Amino acid sequence: MNASAPMAAKTATPRLDVRGVTRRFDGVTVVDDVSLTVMPGEVTCLLGPSGCGKSTTLRIIAGVERLDAGEVWVDGRKLADTAGAVPPEQRSVGLMFQDYALFPHLTVAENVGFGLSGRSRSAGVAARVAEMLDKVGMARFADAYPHQLSGGEQQRVALARALAPAPRVMLMDEPFSGLDDRLRDGVRDETLDLLRAEGAAVLLVTHEPAEAMRMADQIALMRAGRIVQKGPPFEIYTRPADRETAAFFSDINVIEGDVHAGSVRTPLGAFDAPGLPDGSRAEVVFRLQHLSIDFDRGGVGPAPTPQTGTPAKALVERSRFVGGESIVVFRLDEGGMRLRAKIPAVFLPKPDTLFWLTVRRERCFVFPKAA
Repeated sequence: MNASAPMAAKTATPRLDVRGVTRRFDGVTVVDDVSLTVMPGEVTCLLGPSGCGKSTTLRIIAGVERLDAGEVWVDGRKLADTAGAVPPEQRSVGLMFQDYALFPHLTVAENVGFGLSGRSRSAGVAARVAEMLDKVGMARFADAYPHQLSGGEQQRVALARALAPAPRVMLMDEPFSGLDDRLRDGVRDETLDLLRAEGAAVLLVTHEPAEAMRMADQIALMRAGRIVQKGPPFEIYTRPADRETAAFFSDINVIEGDVHAGSVRTPLGAFDAPGLPDGSRAEVVFRLQHLSIDFDRGGVGPAPTPQTGTPAKALVERSRFVGGESIVVFRLDEGGMRLRAKIPAVFLPKPDTLFWLTVRRERCFVFPKAA
């Protein structure tokens, strides 16, 4: 070992490093200058709608898809660039997909040992298989075949097989989508606990915001081939980069207005619009659960405050209970705009009931109106 090795260990390149990766098909860019870093023991969710380039990015990192620009590194070792790529089997990268891809003719133990088949047959291989089956709670099924297992059990076997070679990076493409809701939460939590305990850098693709919020240490939100925002779930949820990002995580209300003297005038009062030029069009965005309602008291609404602005008079158009909460649609007295509120539990006011609506300023986002 050379003298510089100890210092290199302290400043080692993060486990997975994707730098400016681009991929085109027939002249169409499907992955556009994507860069992200995943640290050991960390779960990063690559989140976005179908067709945004998530799975193609994963396939490039795995080595089953080439890149047209950029680089992929693992532990300071370059795995791919435009000059060439390390074969998938030499990348120390584990793969898990939504169909699990277990071999039907092999037993559970043989499936888990398949990733170790390149090693010499020894007691060490058998011990590793037994260790992984025990970790996923499937030791008693070692001699069973995949068709004899439930979906959740097959998922556990697929996880054990992917982890058996001790990969430095784990890539997962919608791995829980095949499970029903009853199983999904438990299996997902158990899987992520094990992955973190193994110290792998995990990059997980999903199109479900709630799943990403629940699982991720970091979220990379993709749209049209590009990463539009990266950060911890709380940060992306509370500080979205634009209207589309806010809407991706939950239903929203949007009020448009013109900017004058640094603020946007709306039926709910004025909203600060820092950085937006006078005369430009802006959108005030807030989530349904942040619209507050107050019963009408003889035509006298709540007093305006700096925190909530000016209350707006509105009539109920319709309401419905959706299990655990109610959605109420209001029509504003000024201008006839419709706004929706999400209320916990059962709340079903009759149509044309009069209310006053307010929203706290810290719960709102102001963006320039998209072209």
